[in-house]
Amino acid sequence: MAQPRVLVVDDDLEIRRLLGRYLAEQGFRPTLAGDGREFHDLLGAERFDLAVIDVLLPDTSGLDLCRYVRQHHPQLPVILVTALREEVDRIIGLELGADDYIGKPFNPRELVARMRAVLRRSSAAAASEPGAAAYRFAGFRADIASRAVTAPDGADIDLTGAEFDLLRVFLDRPGRILSRDQLLELTQGREASPLGRSIDVLMSRIRRKLGEKTDAILFKTVRNGGYQLTVPVEREGS
Repeated sequence: MAQPRVLVVDDDLEIRRLLGRYLAEQGFRPTLAGDGREFHDLLGAERFDLAVIDVLLPDTSGLDLCRYVRQHHPQLPVILVTALREEVDRIIGLELGADDYIGKPFNPRELVARMRAVLRRSSAAAASEPGAAAYRFAGFRADIASRAVTAPDGADIDLTGAEFDLLRVFLDRPGRILSRDQLLELTQGREASPLGRSIDVLMSRIRRKLGEKTDAILFKTVRNGGYQLTVPVEREGS
């Protein structure tokens, strides 16, 4: 992706400026916001490819901004920046739909690596990859180009980028038991988070969202093994 547009939200002016310069040097087009109000104004006026949001802001919480993005801009990937060290706080961010997170203080190179990984996973360039153009399973349809999932009743299922990537791993490997480590590697590669619970959080969200539209048991939890997609999968031509 040439010069991805990134919306960075941090209330520290010096960090904002330094990060903005560094991201520009790395080939991004950063737009900077100092609080939630600026974030909303910019998000309503421009199109962005990624949002990097500090959790602690003066007028709101980055978690609330993440929740807003998931509700109103579901295709926009989000990376949360947090100084919170408790695992549960980071899990809350993932439950709200964040695609990744990084803790403060951080090395800007690590942030850029995570940004590029998220952009690769969410890019519509996945449509050009070999394989199926769409998948059908238990009445659902997952379109690879648009990264959209449709329920048996025709309703759209709102999946985040990370959720869609995880679902696609299973659709490519129906019936296989996949461990958490395998799922982390297949969805995040070398930039995988050390927080293994992130897979459990994503699985819980996928199960809830798809389960609301079907009575079928789509996924099986295998003790000491991982997860398994149990329903047949049909591929539409590429």
